[in-house]
Amino acid sequence: MPHVNIKEWRVEDEDFWNSTGKKIANRNLWISIPSLLCGFAVWLMWGIITVQMLNLGFPFEQSELFTLAAIAGLTGATLRIPSTFFIRIAGGRNTIFFTTALLMIPALGTGLALMDKDTPLWVFQLLALLSGLGGGNFASSMSNISFFFPKRVQGTSLGLNAGLGNFGVTTMQVLIPLAMTIGLFGVLAGESSELINTSGTLIGKIPAGSETWIQNSGFIWLLFLIPLAFAGWFGMNNLATESVTPNPGNPVSAFTKISGLLFIGFVTAVAGLYLLLPPPLGIGLLSKWVVLPIIIGATVLLMRYLTRGELQQNLKRQYKIFNNKHTWAMTIIYTMTFGSFIGFSAAFPLAIKVIFGFSHVPGADGNMTHDIINPNGPSALTYAWMGPFIGALIRPIGGWFSDKVGGAKVTQIVSIVMIVSTLGVAYFMAAAYQSATPEQYFLPFFILFIVLFTATGVGNGSTFRTIAMVFNKEQAGPVLGWTSAVAAYGAFIIPKVLGEEIKATTPEYALYGFAIFYFVCLALNWWFYLRPNAYVKNP
Repeated sequence: MPHVNIKEWRVEDEDFWNSTGKKIANRNLWISIPSLLCGFAVWLMWGIITVQMLNLGFPFEQSELFTLAAIAGLTGATLRIPSTFFIRIAGGRNTIFFTTALLMIPALGTGLALMDKDTPLWVFQLLALLSGLGGGNFASSMSNISFFFPKRVQGTSLGLNAGLGNFGVTTMQVLIPLAMTIGLFGVLAGESSELINTSGTLIGKIPAGSETWIQNSGFIWLLFLIPLAFAGWFGMNNLATESVTPNPGNPVSAFTKISGLLFIGFVTAVAGLYLLLPPPLGIGLLSKWVVLPIIIGATVLLMRYLTRGELQQNLKRQYKIFNNKHTWAMTIIYTMTFGSFIGFSAAFPLAIKVIFGFSHVPGADGNMTHDIINPNGPSALTYAWMGPFIGALIRPIGGWFSDKVGGAKVTQIVSIVMIVSTLGVAYFMAAAYQSATPEQYFLPFFILFIVLFTATGVGNGSTFRTIAMVFNKEQAGPVLGWTSAVAAYGAFIIPKVLGEEIKATTPEYALYGFAIFYFVCLALNWWFYLRPNAYVKNP
């Protein structure tokens, strides 16, 4: 096992990097990537699971199933806030091992709950809440990797970690449908269920009446999480330097600090969900646009004032990022790219099912009805994985290209492409939701969504480059974590808004709102980083 705590780390020194640093950094990166991949998979698996629950006739409304993805999205985003600061207080190796091991809880619980259609809704809501652990892992993972590599390759290294880590979305969307087609775990995983609607995998449709093992969608991740926890423990390092982790402590104390901060995140997420969601789960008192800032502010303040001693002093030092105007500018811009990627990844499968899997015809009262199954509708499980796959695949390329020409210039082009493609998606979505044969609009809808996913991937890489160049070494890691935390609320906002607008029969309105936000980001990126006399010119 390599030396756990590394006390000397001079990666901007080219001799040190070539002789020592590069090998260590790459080893940590290649353990970090599959660990992050599994985090994304567990976090966003509800987007696929809910489609199959609908196909199997679980006794829940479509809006309740959209809410499961939204709960996981909100919790994962909230847990990114404390996760932003894990590396400095606990060390990279301690953090990645512990947070990867925690993913086994929602993975196992989900498999057990899905074995019985009579499992109450609150159990699935609790498991969706715990799945948020996977979403939180991104902030600590990105912060950790940013410390291992020199600035000149930050776009590439962070793009690899995030881009290949984001393959967790695609891996999940491909692997879960395939795993559900066979009794992979024998008698240990229980009996199969019978589909009442057509389902599918990446290789085509599966007819109604076929056997499926939906519980495998949870159990399958244990096959990866167990060896990855061992790899993190035996193969990764804590950078025990003043600018990274001055005092990682022993593993037990590190796990305790992480657990305490995660607990704060869970408390604020649950409180926010209680204010947001309608009875019986919550009271539906406040708008999501009011509650989300409350959750973010409460999490930051509780971490600041409930911690003590060295931990509190450590957080105070890292909170200096909030005094930097670039932190706020990049938070908004990064939300455009990653927030859109993660939000559309969560909502895309169910949106395909609801919009194209049903015919939309006038009812007896003259109003449109949307509950007649469309036999010619595309299978969501056949197509939904492609968008996140391309978005994740191109992210390292976006980082590499931005290292060559500048991050802000690439981000500006990405913003324009996202505005245009989003308006196009809105047009075809509106047409499909008013048609008895919505499948005729699926191809242009799907192509434009692929363009949108591609743009988010390139933009993720370009924003990493900008952050790495604008902030100093000590602040770059926490800023990456913080911006990813706020952006991750896209995994809550997009399914929630899209679900609300589908219920209101105007799904295109959600896309119009997103396009307006992208235009704001376009202007912000130009003002801070591209205009004459910009604060930092094309970083």
